Amino acid sequence: MSTKPLLLIVDDDPLISDALSYTLSSEFDVVTSHARPHCQALLRQLRHPPQAALIDLGLPPQPHRPDEGFALIGELLAHAPDMKIVVLSGQNDDDNARHARTLGAIEFVEKPCDPGKLLALLRRTLAFSAPATASNPQDALIGESLPMQRLRLQLTQYANLGFPVLIEGESGSGKDIVANHYLHRLTARRDAPFLALNCAAISPALLEPTLFGHARGAFTGATSARAGYFEEAGEGTLFLDEIGELPPDLQPKLLRVLENGEYQRVGETQTRVAKARVVAATNRDLRQEIKAGRFRADLYHRLSVFSVSVPPLREMGRDRLLLLDHFRKLYASQAKCPPFSLSPEAEQCWLDYAFPGNVRELRNIVIRLTARYPGEVVSPDQLRIEFDASEAVDRDNLLPQGAPLPKIQGDPRIDTALSHLQSNGEIDLDAILALWERSYIEAALALSGGNVSQAARRLGINRTTLYNRMESWHRT
Repeated sequence: MSTKPLLLIVDDDPLISDALSYTLSSEFDVVTSHARPHCQALLRQLRHPPQAALIDLGLPPQPHRPDEGFALIGELLAHAPDMKIVVLSGQNDDDNARHARTLGAIEFVEKPCDPGKLLALLRRTLAFSAPATASNPQDALIGESLPMQRLRLQLTQYANLGFPVLIEGESGSGKDIVANHYLHRLTARRDAPFLALNCAAISPALLEPTLFGHARGAFTGATSARAGYFEEAGEGTLFLDEIGELPPDLQPKLLRVLENGEYQRVGETQTRVAKARVVAATNRDLRQEIKAGRFRADLYHRLSVFSVSVPPLREMGRDRLLLLDHFRKLYASQAKCPPFSLSPEAEQCWLDYAFPGNVRELRNIVIRLTARYPGEVVSPDQLRIEFDASEAVDRDNLLPQGAPLPKIQGDPRIDTALSHLQSNGEIDLDAILALWERSYIEAALALSGGNVSQAARRLGINRTTLYNRMESWHRT
């Protein structure tokens, strides 16, 4: 087997893909893809995820917009959180570059790029490895803020009880660390296996045999019987990440395991008993998924016997400085260079920034600063280049002077909904609030000429949040 790192290239221009593959194949095993759906299928076929990825933002079916590329960044990191993603794109305005880094890309490179410089960048990027597993699990979560203290207290209470735990939190907030360090390594199960399965990273057709195992001949390619994750986890912990992506037809089978421990391998009638503790995680609001009919309410209640919420970085105050210091020392040591420091003004900018990509974004910013300013004092201007400009909300002037607030009462959908609900003698508060929220967003977009960044600033939220709210309209 090759000892070269595996590199994924995603670009819809075959000339670019072929040229990059030829140039980079001296140091990488290269796989290529031309579109997001094809890339998803390719990842599911690989035995191991790529260590690095070069992706374009403009992909089919909208090659002149960055949306597909932005979505792909999130999917790649859901599949492999430690993958180093470099965006190589002609859609190189500052907003796109900053937003790509906010989503988790470690660097943004404009097309055309000198292949030698690109190779040097990939070498440098892969030189920064993921943080090693903490020798003391208690040290895995860094922070002294009240939200972090509350989280640690909850985890200490739930760790050894053996019931399922649902971990909720935004992307990049560290849900996997909570599962491994606190709900496995600090329990009596610490010497048993800890197995993690990302429900979004496996083809729905293969998810059931992966979880429960399969008999020989159960489906095409099943040349021998194989145990599933429930069986291999034994009396350890099974971590189901992205549980909100679990297909509807598989949800009752997982519910059965949680209720009585029973399951069957695909293609078998023999009933087996699972002994592993199930820990699940999601960045979705499963209550909304239940209302939309995409997630079973009974499964949700079984998974959330205990539930914990990992706080977003914007709620952790000066913990941002503790994390800065931790990663700054770590990556300076890896790069064998003196660590950078922040000027007092830059430190205040650091504290004011919301970090919508959470700890993952903070870590990537530290990596870039370590590479660019070893041993130097970073100024506010140098630091702001690393931030997503749409997240730096001017809270003293969210609306331009003289701009009227949208007259939400005039939205005919809300008038109709209120009339209908009142005639029935009932008010569905969630429905009313959803309509009001959508009306405000549409009004902000209209006032901003369709510019999402400006609309987010008007509403006092970050652009990532606004994209998520708008995407939810299409899921309901």
